[in-house]
Amino acid sequence: MTRVAAIDCGTNSIRLLVADVPADGGHTDLLRRMEVVRLGQGVDATGRLAPEAIERTRVVLAEYAAQARELDVEDVRMVATSATRDAANRADFEDMVRTTLGRTPDVVTGREEAELSFLGATGSLAAAAAAHGLEPAPAPWLVVDIGGGSTEFVLGGAGGVTAARSVDIGCVRLTERHLHDDPPTAEQIALTERDIRAALAEVTAEVPVDRAASLVGLAGSVTTVAALALGLPRYDSDAIHGSRIAIDDVRRVSRGLLAATREQRAAEPVMHPGRVDVIGAGALILRVLMDEFDLTEVTVSEHDILDGIALRLARG
Repeated sequence: MTRVAAIDCGTNSIRLLVADVPADGGHTDLLRRMEVVRLGQGVDATGRLAPEAIERTRVVLAEYAAQARELDVEDVRMVATSATRDAANRADFEDMVRTTLGRTPDVVTGREEAELSFLGATGSLAAAAAAHGLEPAPAPWLVVDIGGGSTEFVLGGAGGVTAARSVDIGCVRLTERHLHDDPPTAEQIALTERDIRAALAEVTAEVPVDRAASLVGLAGSVTTVAALALGLPRYDSDAIHGSRIAIDDVRRVSRGLLAATREQRAAEPVMHPGRVDVIGAGALILRVLMDEFDLTEVTVSEHDILDGIALRLARG
């Protein structure tokens, strides 16, 4: 058993997992945390990480580092994704991480980000299905990780990844680019859909999505849509993980979020405060990709790149 700490720093949030990982089989969570720091604030427009965003990230990272030490982790890995890859001043961010965490962050390629997401998401599919009294989602799986700055599409099965593509559509990026009104206008939504469809054309050029038997959706946009579709009175990870949401419910939730004001979205009991401003774009990405790829339901996973980082760190 190896005790590791995995840190995933994305465009919108920074997350921590401390877990005990055996040589094979499922891992045991000791601590999971997620804080919205909006590292990618303005990066789509400026090409640079804002100093105040780097500082918000530093404050939370210092807390994570302290908790990892308190739990006597044997190894730690921090992965940084879309916002950092895109930034002209990424060296400033890397210097901050070295000072705060004691090691350099791995600014991974879109391909590795996709592979880590796939590893984390698919490792617990059978157990999650059993918890809901369902048969496991059949392979091949199309794993889709909707992030703040990018979305990863990964096709694979029990033998691993066969094709992957990362594209620059994410809930923060598209909100900042198009969804400026409260609620957004029909024209703003149409422009967002145009960008999503253009990105999906890039995906299908490299990933044979028509071979997928199941869609597996990851990350906060997907899990929040699932919580709303299920009508949960509060956010419940156990109820969400492994749930299956039909396309009609995804359409209904997406339509409702885009028609709602910020105040109305914030009042939803399952809504994390850090997702209020960007959930409309995230739900729209999920709805459009399901329609474009003719996918009738999504299997929702609470396990994602964070779990993949921990598994690869412990097992190599």
